[in-house]
Amino acid sequence: MPGTGGKTVGGPRISAAELLERLLDPGTFHSWDLPPMRVAASAAYRSELARARQATGLDEAVRTGEGSLRGRRVAVIACEFGFLAGSIGVAAAERIVTAVERASALGLPLLASPTSGGTRMQEGTVAFLQMVKIAGAVAAHRAAGLPYLVYLRDPTMGGVFASWGSLGHMTFAEPGALIGFLGPRVYRALYDRPFPEGVQTAENLYRSGVIDGVVPISVYRRIAHRALSVLSGVPDEVPEIGSPRTDSEDDSAQSSAWASVVISRRSNRPGIRELLRHVTQRVPLSGTGQGESDRTVVHALARFRGQPCVVFGHDRSGQHGEHTMGPAALREARRAMALAEESRLPLVLVIDTVGAALSKEAEERGLAPEIARCIADLVRLRTPTLSVLLGQGTGGGALALLPADRVLAATHAWLAPLPPEGASAIVYRDTEHAAQLAAEQRIRAVDLRTDGIVDRIVPERPDAAVEPAEFAHRMVDAIAEELIGLRHRSEEELRMLRQARYRRLGVPGAGSLG
Repeated sequence: MPGTGGKTVGGPRISAAELLERLLDPGTFHSWDLPPMRVAASAAYRSELARARQATGLDEAVRTGEGSLRGRRVAVIACEFGFLAGSIGVAAAERIVTAVERASALGLPLLASPTSGGTRMQEGTVAFLQMVKIAGAVAAHRAAGLPYLVYLRDPTMGGVFASWGSLGHMTFAEPGALIGFLGPRVYRALYDRPFPEGVQTAENLYRSGVIDGVVPISVYRRIAHRALSVLSGVPDEVPEIGSPRTDSEDDSAQSSAWASVVISRRSNRPGIRELLRHVTQRVPLSGTGQGESDRTVVHALARFRGQPCVVFGHDRSGQHGEHTMGPAALREARRAMALAEESRLPLVLVIDTVGAALSKEAEERGLAPEIARCIADLVRLRTPTLSVLLGQGTGGGALALLPADRVLAATHAWLAPLPPEGASAIVYRDTEHAAQLAAEQRIRAVDLRTDGIVDRIVPERPDAAVEPAEFAHRMVDAIAEELIGLRHRSEEELRMLRQARYRRLGVPGAGSLG
């Protein structure tokens, strides 16, 4: 099957030189490589190394250095599969770690592109253990708040995939690439049967939530540029905000709670995807990175009117019937939280859910504990947080994304422990009292603002469903304004105010916080 990345499945592989040529600005690559360190080697192994050097013109299975990506200075690591199947031994690992450490010292983002059969068998267990020091160096680079982006090429297997190939803030892969832990040839030798087809492919790993996407290098170059722009954390100097604050313009008090519930459920109401169509930049991410993916949520890097952030939220278009957010969605939310904290970026959370999944699978896979972990992580997060109540806000699925430094709400958004029909069933053993309970529980945006749960209401005129583009513009402007305001508060101040806010919530006479 033809691929779009310059290769066909089973066809020519992309060399390290070709990768660097396609990824970086022309003529900007500068090698950091020194002669590889000497390692103990048998005569047969020395002969293999000599043949590999002659065949590839390289002295090891990896090239490192720096260059420019659309004018941005970056560090790069690229494997060469033609050199002993891209296998990593002591010398190659030392070259990788030295490059990672140099990138960290220079404060450069790091782009890594593995293609490897895994550990170099000729060097035994000591080569296998090299993956530990590579992973440690990458972890230190990330802990310094520096981006680490991965592009997996065909093939990426074994210890390489199980270490530095799987630690990216963002991980994409070449179309048709073979990617996995245990190689098919090894599996057949061990178990005397072929490995199931279609499992160890880039496309399957994307569908399974292990990687973020499958694209050719030309597309990855654009994605990496946008991602680095957001991950830099540098806002545009002149915010592109078109409309003023809008709190005084809303007339949400004129609508009943039940009217808002009905309006929020309209199928043509704009959701998170409509908001993202109006941001200045976005890079979609996918899955937990741990083999789970939930299509009821959306995860991305984005700029709202030039303000960089991580975005995570419910996708109303992906929810239908009993198909609602499950434990995987919450684990993906926690990935977004970790990414925001490690990258020192604000986190924007969009709430628009009919509620978390009610199923045997959801219970057995830890739905309730994941809600608890989301809440705990959010309260303690060391980066600014903004929650946007966009539509329906039902139960623990909504609560898991709520505790933020600032909370916005659309006019007809609402928040309740259960859908009003469910609350009616508990209190009255019927659903006929849903409208009454919606009013009594004070679930409307205007009541949530009065009670100190919501800070600001973004108006619908009169209903977001009839003015989707205009409403999305207003909401994006409001989010950008809030992000600008949060930038000017210290980490300690934000955490103190966030915890105090929810500590005082509902306590008579406790007052409000700024």
